[in-house]
Amino acid sequence: MTAAIPPSGDASTQTPADSRALLEQQAGQLLDPQARDLAAAVQWWSLPQLPHTWPVAVLGEGPPLLLLHGFDSSHLEFRRLAPLLAADHRLYVPDLYGFGFCPRPEQADYGPAAVLQHLEQLLEAIAEREGDRPLGLIGASMGGSVAVELARRCPQRIERLLLLAPAGLTGRPMPLPPLLDGLGVRFLALPGVRRGLCRSAFAQPDRDVGAPELEIASLHLRCPGWDRALARFARSGGFAGCGEPLPSQPLQVLWGADDRILRPPLKRAALALLGERVEELADCGHLPHIDQPEIVAQRWLAAAGEAAPAAA
Repeated sequence: MTAAIPPSGDASTQTPADSRALLEQQAGQLLDPQARDLAAAVQWWSLPQLPHTWPVAVLGEGPPLLLLHGFDSSHLEFRRLAPLLAADHRLYVPDLYGFGFCPRPEQADYGPAAVLQHLEQLLEAIAEREGDRPLGLIGASMGGSVAVELARRCPQRIERLLLLAPAGLTGRPMPLPPLLDGLGVRFLALPGVRRGLCRSAFAQPDRDVGAPELEIASLHLRCPGWDRALARFARSGGFAGCGEPLPSQPLQVLWGADDRILRPPLKRAALALLGERVEELADCGHLPHIDQPEIVAQRWLAAAGEAAPAAA
């Protein structure tokens, strides 16, 4: 196993373009071949009202499908699921604003409102390519709450949702005060902490977590402004209490029986909100799209088949 990769260089002398350079430099060297393939599919889009260019992996053919990753992660989180869906869908896999390999302008806001504004502009850019076709939407962990918020804001653009171990649907925002937010970010960057968090997300970490997984979990920490953006996000309180009211679109939920990130009280509260929409997967942790990608793909594609006659 490798240690986590710490932020490098002096952020004051780096520019947002260095995040793009980092990904492009490392894409062909990633230890995980599926991660290399997904990184190679990244395009850099200009978006209205936002400076710089923004990473979006684009692959596959068919109806459009948007995939949203979780907290302090990147599009590489979907490296195992994307190939299983690309034969049936045109996939759009962005890095969320302030996360992954996005540029992080020094004076920008990095709270939930900025994340959603970025995605609304991304939807407009996708519409220019796809026309009026509505999108499917898959969100993992924090990306599940982001997906729910986006579906409520843009009901005509989102056709249906699949949430994977969604986090933040219940509870309330708990902003970290100044100083504590920075201390928390420095703690997250510690190699041992990073390794422990990565292992805790898998159902069978001794079997499934090695150097490739640790590399993917930590590479984006080298992006300039990673620490500053994450601290500001923590100071905002992040995404919490996002589940009510649930969006009107059809919604499925998958979570793992061995999830050590979503604690039992959180799962009970989410289950009370989601009810029969939830399916629990055996031998699965907090990352169904990593632990059980074939089942996740099958559930999504099966639901698409059931919806097709009604749409016709």
